[in-house]
Amino acid sequence: MILSMTGYGKAEGTIGNKKFSIELRSVNSKQFDLNVRMPSVYKEKEIPLRNKLSKLLVRGKIDLFIHFDSNGEEVNSTINTTVVKRYFRQVQELSVELGLNTEQAMTDLLRLPDVMKQDRKEIDEDEWGQIMHLIENAVEKFITFRKQEGISLFEDFKLRIDNIEDCANRVVPFEQERTKGVRERIEGLFAEFQDKEHLDSNRMEQEMIYYLEKLDITEERVRLANHLNYFRETLNNGKSQGKKLGFIGQEIGREINTMGSKANHSEIQKLVVQMKDELEKIKEQVLNAL
Repeated sequence: MILSMTGYGKAEGTIGNKKFSIELRSVNSKQFDLNVRMPSVYKEKEIPLRNKLSKLLVRGKIDLFIHFDSNGEEVNSTINTTVVKRYFRQVQELSVELGLNTEQAMTDLLRLPDVMKQDRKEIDEDEWGQIMHLIENAVEKFITFRKQEGISLFEDFKLRIDNIEDCANRVVPFEQERTKGVRERIEGLFAEFQDKEHLDSNRMEQEMIYYLEKLDITEERVRLANHLNYFRETLNNGKSQGKKLGFIGQEIGREINTMGSKANHSEIQKLVVQMKDELEKIKEQVLNAL
């Protein structure tokens, strides 16, 4: 089964007096690259969360967003009254001394350093457990999305491989025609020079065989057929193996390129170009396969 690296999943739920929204999205990447955006109060949970998601999601450039809206009952920021009173006494003394108006004093005081203090709240493990349940729900939807996208990838890969195989099969009659033509030309040259002095007939025959073997693409066609079958086997494997498909694609490309360099025939060259075009489309899509 092929999975796409592109994915999306979202889960929402209310925990206590907070409404949580969990969102996962990804695009292709060679490695597992996770970007987490979550409230600072849960930051100590980020490393175990990363470890868990790396096993579930495997690869991709992934963004995880954890957001909540509160009804306002819980306020972590409070006014440091001791500091405010100290500031205010100093402001009053300066106002009297300099004859200033203190009406805006309170507004200005709230902007001074250390006036607001943050009460660090310990993580409620029960609450975090419920958040993890929402994350797992989002991951499940995310993987379902990957599977749906993977079906499209599978069908496209299958089509491209079939097209390459069809082109390779269409090469056969042209290859036979080309070999026959080359042999006739060489034999014609041989007949033209065979009555001349110092002509080594055995060497001439050896050269002809060598030349025909250099042009022969039978081995390349056989290896190409094997690679195409291997690609199909990997496609139908129980797990997604995008990297492996990429490596097989490279081997397919080598055989096609060799066939092109040996072709020496316009119709075979046209079929080689078509095979290269199909392979390029495979390479583009392999980048999106998990």
